[in-house]
Amino acid sequence: MTNPAQPEPPTLAAATAMFIEVLVVGIGALTAAVLLLIALIGPAPTTKLAPLAGSSAAAAVGLAAAYAVGILVDRAADTILTPHRRRLRTRYFPSNTAYAQARLRLADMPVLAARADYARSRMRICRGWTLNTLALALTADLAMLRYSIEHRPFILGATSALGIATAFGFYRAWRTLTVTGYRKLAEQTTLPTAGQPVPAQPQPNPISP
Repeated sequence: MTNPAQPEPPTLAAATAMFIEVLVVGIGALTAAVLLLIALIGPAPTTKLAPLAGSSAAAAVGLAAAYAVGILVDRAADTILTPHRRRLRTRYFPSNTAYAQARLRLADMPVLAARADYARSRMRICRGWTLNTLALALTADLAMLRYSIEHRPFILGATSALGIATAFGFYRAWRTLTVTGYRKLAEQTTLPTAGQPVPAQPQPNPISP
């Protein structure tokens, strides 16, 4: 007999969505790592190693590495933003207990729960890419310093400005999604209290004597 207090196992769709969002974050982080490697080894070794990047084995290893790195980046981003996220949550939930109870009530509403899961998925992608864009801008600048390119100062400045602006955009998107998620959760799961008026019920018509 299933214990109702235990959470249900994730469905295949939910597990696939989690895999994809971690992979999306990991691809960006792995790209930054490759740019850092290029910056460290220089142009000549990079040219020699470039043909290996197109092999099937490299693609398989890259996919696995992207997923693994995505987990690390997701956890790092969550750790960094957790204090801010908790401050945002206190606007709608005064305690962890109130928030947990709201999540349990939402689980009884499958349609609303599915929408909340989708919003959290987007939030996690924005959270991870806040770090990714900063890492990509930094490593791209380092890589360009190792190559002779025209208009290097302008390109470096443009890359840095674009990275900072994009990171800020992802952060704002994360913040907006987080606040909206907490607000909707509070609205959808708030139970009426004794102090709230109860709507009047229609009374049956009196029976004539």
